[in-house]
Amino acid sequence: MTGLFFILLFWLIGNLLSSLTGGYISGNIIGMILLFGALCSGRLRAETVRPAARFLLGTMALFFVPYGVGLMESYDVILGNLWAIVISAVLSTVVVLVVAGKTYESLNRRTRLVRLKNLRRNG
Repeated sequence: MTGLFFILLFWLIGNLLSSLTGGYISGNIIGMILLFGALCSGRLRAETVRPAARFLLGTMALFFVPYGVGLMESYDVILGNLWAIVISAVLSTVVVLVVAGKTYESLNRRTRLVRLKNLRRNG
């Protein structure tokens, strides 16, 4: 129960901060970041929240049932916009892959240049 209390407490704090800042960032995200910070800083021990987190992860499929029912209820709307959904999904996937690839290439190039400079200095 203690672990569930802390998880819900950080969720509540995140939602409060989100509403105070205009809701630009979801309260769930803010709460997770705060919980992560508390765990990393040692202010909250992982053993405290681990049982509740494992329980919630084990029952996560139940949380998706309402969304599945909503999709089934909106079948006609989805079918009417299927091409737009497919095209946007494919394009956004391609954009993410290209940006991630270019970022990796840039970082890899910088790492190689730093290594070469260090070799020239030491060698």
